[in-house]
Amino acid sequence: MSPKQQRGEATADLLLDAALSLYAESGEQGVTVSAVTRTSGVSLGSLYHHFGSLDGLLVALTERWTRRLLEQLVTALMSADTARAGIRAVVEAYLDFVRVHPGAALLIHSPHADARMPAKGEEVRETQAPSVSALALWARPRVEAGELAALPQPLLETLVLGPVVALARRWLAGIHDVDLDEAVRVLPDRIWRSVSADPS
Repeated sequence: MSPKQQRGEATADLLLDAALSLYAESGEQGVTVSAVTRTSGVSLGSLYHHFGSLDGLLVALTERWTRRLLEQLVTALMSADTARAGIRAVVEAYLDFVRVHPGAALLIHSPHADARMPAKGEEVRETQAPSVSALALWARPRVEAGELAALPQPLLETLVLGPVVALARRWLAGIHDVDLDEAVRVLPDRIWRSVSADPS
């Protein structure tokens, strides 16, 4: 990478970090052009050069942290010896991400992110493809070994991640009627029953 490219990457990082800090502090309404440029120390022209618009910056920020979450989930999954241990590892990794990066998790799970990402559907699918492929590769031999139920991949992902995502959204909304540590204890076994080839 050339020095110019390195400077450009560093500038983009400053803008992304500033936007996340502002989002965590004040929500999307706090992420204004003037606030981002002031917080980052980066010029307005650089913001538009790198991201095209404030909305482009927020899309890039959402993509960055979605990718990091998926990478964390795949790493946890690949370190597990059994399918059951893999389910537990994914639940733990997801809720750990929410706890450690609440601002980023709030952004990823926001209604605005849900609305923005379909408009960039093809790009998002391409970005997430390696992680989705890793999940499929992990599941296939465990289905063949009789550990996991032979379910279509989208259904398997929904059964595993659906309850965790729902809990994360609830917790991020400030509804703390379920402790995350308790969820880590309870959810993996409940999810396991729904995806195990032998749920008895």
